[in-house]
Amino acid sequence: MENQTFEVVGACKINNEWKPYRKVVGAPNENQAKEKVLTDIGSKHRLKRSYITIESVNVVAGE
Repeated sequence: MENQTFEVVGACKINNEWKPYRKVVGAPNENQAKEKVLTDIGSKHRLKRSYITIESVNVVAGE
């Protein structure tokens, strides 16, 4: 299966403040795109998954 490009939008809690984020990732499906964003943000900012929310996942056209 070929990778698609997804735009993931949400917010994460850093220093008791919810900060929005928008990430573009390549993944074979929507669930793996969500998982990649959760692991990337969690490892970069040392956050648990309960401090990361995902509001929407959209396929990016034009690839």
